[in-house]
Amino acid sequence: MKYDAIIIGAGLVGLSTAYQYQLKNPQAKVLVLEKEHTVAQHQSGHNSGVIHSGIYYKPGSLKAKNCIEGYQSIVQFAERYGISYDLCGKIIVATNRDELPLLDTIYQRGLENGLQNLRYLSRDEFREIEPHCEGVRAIKVPQTGIIDYPAIAVQIKRLLEELGGTVLFNEEVIKINEHGNELSVQTETSDYMTKKIVSCAGLYSDKISKLTNPENDFIIVPFRGEYYQLKPEKKGLVKHLIYPVPDPNFPFLGVHFTRMIDGNIEAGPNAVLAFKREGYTFSDFSFSDTLETFTYPGFWKIAAKYGKTGMGEIYRSLSKAAFTKALQKLMPEIQENDLIPGGAGVRAQALNRNGQLIDDFDILKNGNIIHVRNAPSPAATSCLSIGNRVSDLLID
Repeated sequence: MKYDAIIIGAGLVGLSTAYQYQLKNPQAKVLVLEKEHTVAQHQSGHNSGVIHSGIYYKPGSLKAKNCIEGYQSIVQFAERYGISYDLCGKIIVATNRDELPLLDTIYQRGLENGLQNLRYLSRDEFREIEPHCEGVRAIKVPQTGIIDYPAIAVQIKRLLEELGGTVLFNEEVIKINEHGNELSVQTETSDYMTKKIVSCAGLYSDKISKLTNPENDFIIVPFRGEYYQLKPEKKGLVKHLIYPVPDPNFPFLGVHFTRMIDGNIEAGPNAVLAFKREGYTFSDFSFSDTLETFTYPGFWKIAAKYGKTGMGEIYRSLSKAAFTKALQKLMPEIQENDLIPGGAGVRAQALNRNGQLIDDFDILKNGNIIHVRNAPSPAATSCLSIGNRVSDLLID
């Protein structure tokens, strides 16, 4: 089988790239290859369902640009195709006065990124919105919302197929070869010929990248995010979304409260080093994945930098009491017996040899091959924007 373009990965970014390339090239034969049995089985379907606003990201970065564009695109897409969403807004809360300078930095970033109608809220003001929340000051971010991301993925797949594109499941890519001006993509069952390739492989983006670039300069380190849910009788404690001021010593947003599109309230996530790329529970273990992480020189550099904080995350993973204590900074009346086990996701985070977590989206083009090498949060929010940019690169 010969195709004009093959996209590896049927998560939100891969499907969006395929769909927009097909839109721009109606006569093209486009194929998406996915190793799982259906779409959005990992990061795209194991996240908190938040439409991010772009307030946290460095102005001018790919995250900032794509999140702002993606926010607008995903809302328009949901409106057009009747997918459940709610722009409920969120508050970012400073729980003590030491966090106020960091809150100011977040506010200024939001303004630089073009967010409108941001507002500082006093304690009395934010408690009118979230009466059970505690702190000294907050920012209200009206652009934040919640959405059904798996439904977005299903709809994009449907639209791609209506345009003539093909999505094949249970097709794990194991090799990519060049044959003159053509490329072959080999799976465990078939070979597919193509002119162009885009890999959007998420947790395996480094491995797919190495198929065409053996000197790939980073690895994916998996971080599991674990959630609790509030008991049904306690759901009224949270009205919208409540976030803390992020810890500047750790590159994640911290545990927060999220009202889900199904009406449940999630609390979390933590950020725990996973011992398997698809390790959704603490006991999930892969010897090869763990060995790769622990023998990579950059890992020990980041362990030295974030080791103490990381051990705290592991402790919270093992101790419900410790998890509850972290949540009580935002909502003191939350008790351990108010929480029931929720889901978990694994974040694909790129790490380089110097021990730096790649803070931005990373898209590498080499001839007719494009690798989306790093696309953690807010990639779900940004998927249509990223897909638009990558499809343009593919055309160029």
